[in-house]
Amino acid sequence: MSIRRFSGNRLSEDRLRDLLLRGMAGDSGAYHDFLKQLSAHLRAFLRRRLTQLPDEVEDLVQEILLAVHNQRHTYNAKQPLTAWVHAIARYKLIDMLRRRTGHEALNDPFDDEIDVLAASDTEAMEAKRDLAKLLAQLPDRQRLRIQYVKLDGLSVVEAARMTGMTESAVKVGVHRGLKALAAKIRGGT
Repeated sequence: MSIRRFSGNRLSEDRLRDLLLRGMAGDSGAYHDFLKQLSAHLRAFLRRRLTQLPDEVEDLVQEILLAVHNQRHTYNAKQPLTAWVHAIARYKLIDMLRRRTGHEALNDPFDDEIDVLAASDTEAMEAKRDLAKLLAQLPDRQRLRIQYVKLDGLSVVEAARMTGMTESAVKVGVHRGLKALAAKIRGGT
């Protein structure tokens, strides 16, 4: 993994590594500074990845710092520090996401601010009807490719098999079909 994942530059990597090694050698001030600086890098790293879950960032930073502290004896000073920290952070992030997924699957989101009247089934049905009308105006070679890949969720490979075309032809057909749809929408036809 790139050093820039956490630190932004080589100086940060070297500074953090130096602080950790001094801390492991008994310099408690250096270790405190290491944890403080690392937490700032971790916050920035996690905020970019958890844009939909900003409340989870601080808890996850603390979990990662605890794991770094507990596993500091496993750090190999010959290896980049950020690669080691990134591995720990990645596993903690995955663990948190798994816990959230399991928790959300077991609980109805009634506590969330759900506006029951925000959308209706009729809106979805109207949108589906409008899309069907627009698609019907396209030639089969474009309509079917869009239907298979964008609406039915087939992969390009699967759509190519179904239509007997090459993968490139499916991609081009989808692109041209979407472009034609956009033109029809802009033109109001």
